[in-house]
Amino acid sequence: MTAVDPQAIWLMQGWLFFSDAAFWKPAQIQALLHGVPLGRMIVLDLFAETEPIFSYTESFYGQPFIWCMLQNFGGNSGFFGTVESMNSGPFKALQFPNSTLVGIGMAPEGIEQNPVMYELMSELAWRKEPVNLSKWVSLYAIRRYGSTQDSLAAAWRLLFASVYNCTVPHYKNHNHSPLVHRPSLHMNADRWYDPADLFKAWKLIVEAAPSLMSKETFRCDLVDVTRQVLQVLTTSFYQDITDAFKNQKLPELLTAGGVLVYDLLPELNRLLSSDRNFLLGTWLERARSFALDEKEAQLYDMNARNQLTLWGPSGEILDYASKEWGGLMEDYYAQRWGLFVETLVDCLDTGRPYKQDTFNQAVFQVEKGFIYNARKYPTKPQGDTYEIARRIFLKYYPQALKTL
Repeated sequence: MTAVDPQAIWLMQGWLFFSDAAFWKPAQIQALLHGVPLGRMIVLDLFAETEPIFSYTESFYGQPFIWCMLQNFGGNSGFFGTVESMNSGPFKALQFPNSTLVGIGMAPEGIEQNPVMYELMSELAWRKEPVNLSKWVSLYAIRRYGSTQDSLAAAWRLLFASVYNCTVPHYKNHNHSPLVHRPSLHMNADRWYDPADLFKAWKLIVEAAPSLMSKETFRCDLVDVTRQVLQVLTTSFYQDITDAFKNQKLPELLTAGGVLVYDLLPELNRLLSSDRNFLLGTWLERARSFALDEKEAQLYDMNARNQLTLWGPSGEILDYASKEWGGLMEDYYAQRWGLFVETLVDCLDTGRPYKQDTFNQAVFQVEKGFIYNARKYPTKPQGDTYEIARRIFLKYYPQALKTL
């Protein structure tokens, strides 16, 4: 039997105190934490920007802890941030009575999204006090693009004040957009920000694009901002679709559903496919690269697809790790939405009621079909990002303004 080092430091996640709060009351938490001598355990306060546990456990009852930003559940695409909470949280923890804070960390479930959040959090670790967020993000725009255009700084200030500043209590960033969830008549369409700010930022970025397309960081952000706008517009079309169905207005249903399925989603797929940062093919190629033979490569390919979609044989964690990528948009999300609109149209045509259970069974075949379709997806960008983004802007910016 191996002896336990009496000088060992134990590292523990504090997540259980949040995820099973009904059981973990002060007495239970203190009993567990004091099962290890004080100073021999470091607790990771994993979701401190939204659910700081140190604040109601008297700084983990004396055990050292690390204030962590979780930021993203599942590595979802989609803008999200809690910049005010992030900016103040670590310093509040440091000034907390009898604080045992020993560090600042990041604990995202997935990265390669919202890079500005990770840059800000990384910088705060070296700061003695909160930053001026408006000034900081203006300088971020200069650093990211190597450009001093005022319009770019203005665009980022708009984003920081809206989509990156969620102040809704206890909000988890799982990307609740209908775009990336199995369609139904009762989907979560709530937002924590005013999309008008997003649309203004989009306009500023598109107008600045001609002189900045040689910058990879700018091209990536042009795609990402446009993607976010189309995500918002998908929600608008979804509401038009469901309203038309409930009011039995077939022409309106055909119009809204047709634009979404046959124009907006294909345009979004083309846009995503034009930038190397948004390619399903790259994800699948990396998964296959670990295989020793073709049979194993097929298994890894299937599992890589499954994680993004069903996450389990029968959709046990459906859409938890959703991604808005070229290829995935075309062969997964758009196919589901197409079937949903087709089903609603058929219900109005025949007078049959819409039944979610029946639709779920049908759409599951579409979802499973994507996992096993064996299609090879591009690993290199296709198309001119600027031309695609500009076309989308000219087509959908007026529509965006109508939704306000």
